[in-house]
Parts: sequence; C-alpha cells; structure tokens
Amino acid sequence: MIEFVATSKSNNPLAPVIGLSFFAIASGFLMSLIPLSLSAFKLDVDLAPWLASVFYFGLLIGATCIERIVVKIGHRFAFILFLSLLILSVLAQLVMPKTGVWLMARFVAGMAVAGVFVVVESWLLMTNTPKARAKRLGLYMTSLYGGSAVGQLAIAPLGTVGAVPYLFVVGLLLLAILAPLLITSGQPDSQELQKLPLKEIKTLSRPAILGCLASGLLLGPIYGLMPVYIAAQSEQAQYTGLLMAIIILGGMLVQPLVSYLSTRMGKNLLMAMFCFLGAASVLGILQATSFSGLVVSYLVLGAASFALYPIAITLACDSLPMAKIVSATEIMLLSYSLGSVLGPMLAANFSDASDGILLYLGGCLATTCIYMLIKSMKDIPTGSTPVAG
Repeated sequence: MIEFVATSKSNNPLAPVIGLSFFAIASGFLMSLIPLSLSAFKLDVDLAPWLASVFYFGLLIGATCIERIVVKIGHRFAFILFLSLLILSVLAQLVMPKTGVWLMARFVAGMAVAGVFVVVESWLLMTNTPKARAKRLGLYMTSLYGGSAVGQLAIAPLGTVGAVPYLFVVGLLLLAILAPLLITSGQPDSQELQKLPLKEIKTLSRPAILGCLASGLLLGPIYGLMPVYIAAQSEQAQYTGLLMAIIILGGMLVQPLVSYLSTRMGKNLLMAMFCFLGAASVLGILQATSFSGLVVSYLVLGAASFALYPIAITLACDSLPMAKIVSATEIMLLSYSLGSVLGPMLAANFSDASDGILLYLGGCLATTCIYMLIKSMKDIPTGSTPVAG
C-alpha cells in the first residue's frame, strides 16, 4: 500500500468537507434511486443486487490503485477528476438505459467513489495529533451520513421516474466540484511514496479489519436492497424515502456518541455493544405494531450499522504514526469494499422469505457481536487492546 507523508500546516479541511456534503446528498439519493427506478427504465428488478455488488466491486478495485493518482496530481485535482467521472457514469445511465451499460456505469462509479473517499479521508486525517484526527473523522462521518440522509428525502418530491431525478444528482455533483475549483489552497503537501511492508500490514488489528468487513456486509445491502424491501411492504411503501433517511440519520446521530465512547471503553466491546443493539433493532422491525416503533427500530439499525466503520478505523490507527495512517485506512477501505461486494448477493440469496434481508442483517450483527465479545474478553487480563487483534 502507499503512504502519504504530509505536513499539517497547509492542510485546510474546508474544500473537502463542503464538496463531500454535496457529494453525500447526491450519492445518498442515487443509491436509493437506482433500484427504485429500474422498472421505469424497463430494466429487470432482479438487477438491483447486481448493480449494488458491481458498484462495490468498483470501489474495491479503485481502493487498490487510486492513491497513485492522488499523489501524482494532488488532492484538489484528484477530487475534481473523480467527481467528474462520477457525473459521466450517471449521465451514461440516463442516456443508455440498458443492462450492460448500467452495470459498467456502476462499476466506474464505484471506482470514482473510491477516489473521493481516498482523497477526502487522507485530506482530513493527515494531521499531527490523534485528537485532531478524531475530530476531523467525526466531521467527515457526520457530513457523509448527514448528506446521505438528506438525499433520501428527495425521493418523495422528485420521484423515481424519468430524467429529472438523475439530473438533480448531476446538479449536486456539479456543486460538489465547485468547492475544490474555487478554494484553490489548503490541500496537504504530498511527498515521496513509500511501501508499507507486508509484515507491518499483518500487525493491524484483526477486529478492526473484521469490523470494516462487517460494516460492508451490512451497508452494501442496506443501500442496495433496503429501498426495494421497504417499497414492497404495503404499509411502508409510501414512506420509503423517509425510512431510508431515518436509517442514515441514525448513522449520523450516533457519531458523537461513537467519538465519546471510543476513548472511554475498549473498541472491541464497543463494536459488540452496537452489534447487539443492531440485532435487537431487526427484531423490533419484524415485530413492530406501530409506525413510531418502526421508526425507532430503523433509527437504531442505522446507528448500529454505521457505527462499526469509524470505530474499526480508529482501532486500526490507534498505535500508528501519521505517516502510516493513510495506508491503514486504505486497507480498511479494502475490507469494507470486499464486504460491500459480497453483502448484496448474500442478502439476496439468504432466504426465500419476504423478510430475507432483515434475517440476513440480524445474522451478520449477531455473529459479529459474538466475535467482538470474545475478542474483548481476551483484552481484559492485559487491560489494553492488542495491536494484532
């Protein structure tokens, strides 16, 4: 993997945060729009899990090769490049609504989004102190999830039929490009590339890697299949956008709590706690007798599912110097992407029951909870979190 070595003096987070906010709104709306608009474009609804998986496969591939581009042309121009590539993929879907074109467009979109993540995460995390990194990571996650939640609310007024919803996404992405275009200073200073030895990669926390993998296994189906599941429920269909927004809002609201608890309790135990709450929320959704109970359950599901990734990343980076932070986050992104590729396909084939996706999510959360509990109990005698997990 590749490391960025930077000085924090010139590193200003304004451009990436503004750009990320507009990108998140567009991306959040697009992730729900695509599966819901298949019928309108006369495409098979069964294409939804494949579109989700090919997107995350593009994310996986992109995470392995994006950093060289960032170092060569700089963070600002790389941000502009990847957002432009994402716009082209959306326009291709709109102009040529065919199965092969959509699959290829989503693969390209995945690579572009990987580029956005690498650019923004490295831009924000390349600072000298753990406290500043934690603060910026919280800002990153809040902008990302908050924007995604707002994006879901566009489903009701814009609908999922025709060109207007897709043009709305393109417009938001154009606004995202304006931030790095107009704010020309503040990007980190990238210097020479360095290889992170395999023996050092092996020392990264296994629970951190598994936490990112589990995050992908959960969020891939939530983004790719949950809108279809909610829309298929007669009593919930009219609230599809709202309930998706509630899920992502839960992910946004939990971030301050994650930041607070991460320094006050073991991260393995913290991930176990959130997985337990997530599994309980699945039961709440299945047994809900009122809409308010359903909303609370979806909110908790979102909080639990979106909490894993930031906890896992901070666990991986706890004992690392600044020069190795970006390489560690790239490995975490690879783990997340792998889970996101497999998640939609596993969820789609998990059960023939109408609630198959919920059973899948509950199974993932319960299994991860047990694993993290076992790892946290191993931490108790030493009183600290082991580097190698």
